[in-house]
Amino acid sequence: MANAIKKSGDGLALQITRSARAATLVDEDDNNTATRLAKTRIHAFEGLLVAVDVDRVPDDVEADLVATAATDTNTAYRAVTATIQIAGNGYQLQLPNAVDAGLDEGDTPTVTTAPGVLIIAHNETDTGITSVRVGEDLATIRREQHTEASR
Repeated sequence: MANAIKKSGDGLALQITRSARAATLVDEDDNNTATRLAKTRIHAFEGLLVAVDVDRVPDDVEADLVATAATDTNTAYRAVTATIQIAGNGYQLQLPNAVDAGLDEGDTPTVTTAPGVLIIAHNETDTGITSVRVGEDLATIRREQHTEASR
């Protein structure tokens, strides 16, 4: 079952332990103790948040993902920075711009991962845009970018 967006501090957050590991947004030692927690820039679009590791994803790659998301959703809202945090037995990400994207407490968004990127998609939007599909497309683009860069 997907994690639900919860209140945390003055805003909203999402528990992302498995997703953070899959997207390499955290580094851990052999005891699963965090040795690095990514600083992310979270971009908001209609029904969609795209969190990018600012230290591991080049600016031009980030710009390409943002431009694609803006084109596919016909929206672009504010971007904010947030650091992955240790919470309970795992990790969470503060989502100060979740409401901009139409996400609220109790929502259980689809989370898609790609190298250095976490895509949080609302399962339903007012505009009829399939945010989950856009998120999957963005993840595919990022995986291809990562493969190209590795060659």
